[in-house]
Amino acid sequence: MSDALAYARDHASRFRDELFEFLRIPSVSARSEHDGDTRAAAEWLAARMAAAGLESEVLDTPGHPVVLGEWRGAGDDAPTVLIYGHYDVQPPEPLELWTSPPFEPTVRDGRIYARGSADDKGQLHMHVKALESWLASTGSLPVNVVMVAEGEEEIGSPSLVPFVEARAERLACDAVVISDSAMFDEGLPSLLFSLRGLAYVEVHVRAAKGDLHSGAYGGAVANPATVLARMIATLHDDQGRIAVPGFYDRVKEWDAETRDAIRALPFDEERFRSGVGAPGLTGEAGYSTLERLWIRPTCEINGLLSGYTGEGAKTVLPAEAMAKISFRLVPDQDPKRVARLLEDHLRSVAPPSVTLEVRELHGGNPWRADPGGPLFEAAGRALEAAFGAEPVLVGEGGSIPIVGDFERILEAPALLVGFALPGCNMHAPDEWFTLDNYDRGIGALVRLYEELGTTLR
Repeated sequence: MSDALAYARDHASRFRDELFEFLRIPSVSARSEHDGDTRAAAEWLAARMAAAGLESEVLDTPGHPVVLGEWRGAGDDAPTVLIYGHYDVQPPEPLELWTSPPFEPTVRDGRIYARGSADDKGQLHMHVKALESWLASTGSLPVNVVMVAEGEEEIGSPSLVPFVEARAERLACDAVVISDSAMFDEGLPSLLFSLRGLAYVEVHVRAAKGDLHSGAYGGAVANPATVLARMIATLHDDQGRIAVPGFYDRVKEWDAETRDAIRALPFDEERFRSGVGAPGLTGEAGYSTLERLWIRPTCEINGLLSGYTGEGAKTVLPAEAMAKISFRLVPDQDPKRVARLLEDHLRSVAPPSVTLEVRELHGGNPWRADPGGPLFEAAGRALEAAFGAEPVLVGEGGSIPIVGDFERILEAPALLVGFALPGCNMHAPDEWFTLDNYDRGIGALVRLYEELGTTLR
């Protein structure tokens, strides 16, 4: 292992240069005008896997391609680790809020600013470089490796489950390792024990066949914007609880030990508040901020659209109003069931003067791990050696839909170990990733592969 660590240190500058190449590719999966860029990112990644010593190929799906890399040289008796990540990124808008161009990586104060630097190109690239460090320095790895990188994670991974199900035998493994999350704090590495799921819908409220003059028709014809606002106002009660009937029926309560462990973490609530620039914090009564983020479900309005929003005045009665609504879910909630409950609720409060359409866009199941056992212990040793601190167990408010599907299809436990930092602006302007965590993280992954080679036998 010492040779692999030395190789990573000696080639750190080249590793960063390659990462910058990766980050310059605008692989925005949500927009068709970037389809060529998304494929270019897949082909770039496959080439880097091959250069690292893996057999790699770009495999088509009904959507964006999957990059598959394999190294089986450790032998039949050695364990196999599947490494998962994604090369697609979120749209960069609003562009005017970026300090530097989103697809031109820029280093400021030890941070790499670029779309995808933290989510997930930077963290995926670290695995490629850790594998290269082993193979280039020793010609071998302590484990067999299968690497799966998709291009649709940011749009809900619609093609990945069929891909994995069709190749379950080829992808068979003893553990799944994913780096697409954050550490609890700078210098304090973390292991994830939970992810929230997601149910995402789009709601359309319509009245007249077209926009109307608000003076000639206002007061006699329903205003969809007003109606939708009233409907949205029924989604929460005064205590911050979600008021959709049946919503909490399948919410699995967490044990007191987990809640105590969360409260014991060195969380600075004022730093969190000031970091997001909010005048105050809010949420469901009876729970701490971290509990609200990690182990409680939410309902959020992600977008609203209706009527005239340009400069000056236009006295229009809009024909339609639209809202995008997402739910973050916890075990054992089902995203499709939650979407149905929402539609039932909205129809119960919608007046007969409008029509209502609810479109289910995508969703993902929540995930919960047992943080004990040799897998977490092995990762803990690797992280502590790299960062000089014992890792803490944390939850994650976001969603990685494929985690539970990997465990279900491949019957292998998932290990989530991320290296981004809080406030790194995933999905927002000025996304960043620290150079120090990029370098240290590669060293941690070099160590992790050796730990898994011993632990999983």
